[in-house]
Amino acid sequence: MGVTKTELFTDVQNEIALAAKAFSHPARVAIIQYLIKSDACINGDLVQEVGLAQATISQHLRELKDIGIIKGTIEGSKVNYCINPDKWEEIRTQFNLLFDQFSLPTNQCC
Repeated sequence: MGVTKTELFTDVQNEIALAAKAFSHPARVAIIQYLIKSDACINGDLVQEVGLAQATISQHLRELKDIGIIKGTIEGSKVNYCINPDKWEEIRTQFNLLFDQFSLPTNQCC
C-alpha cells in the first residue's frame, strides 16, 4: 500500500482526516465520551470504564493527545486527561463546515 501524499491536500482537509482517524476506533470514541460525561480530569478510571488493558488505553490516549483532542497534566506519578476545549471547538467547526456544504438534492443523482 502506498504512502498518502498529504501535500496534495489543503491543511483543512488533512486536519479533518486526522480528526476522523481519531474518531475511527470505538475505544477512542468511548474514551472521549467518558471524558465529556465526567467533565473533569481523569486518570485511572479509564481502564475500568472502557474495559481494555492499561497499555491499550495508553495507546489510544496517545493518539488522541497527538492530535490535540485531549490534553494531559502530570500530577506526581499520574497523568490526568481531559478534553481540550479549544481543539474540540476547532474540530467541531471544521466538521460542521464540511457537513454544511451538502444540502438535500431536489432530484436523485444515482
